[in-house]
Amino acid sequence: MADFPWSTVTLYLLTVNLLTIVFFAIDKRRARRRHWRIPEKSLLFLCLFGGTPSAYWARKRFRHKTRKQPFSMRLHMIAVAQLLTGLGLLWLALSGKYF
Repeated sequence: MADFPWSTVTLYLLTVNLLTIVFFAIDKRRARRRHWRIPEKSLLFLCLFGGTPSAYWARKRFRHKTRKQPFSMRLHMIAVAQLLTGLGLLWLALSGKYF
């Protein structure tokens, strides 16, 4: 487990979470001005690839996409899948089977 590239993973997660916040902020601004919007698929794509924590933060901070269905349901499903995957990887690491 010592060979795992923790710094690379940390940098990746910081980048994707920062991008998620920026995209939510831009989309909220565009919504207020009735301009072209960022597709929900794009926002969910960022969440799927690690931006879920900042998506929840940005939703609360910008009051954006909080009542929107099925967006909320999809975001919750992504969060649950990521949590289960993380717990599974943690279990594997602690059991010494793969890491």
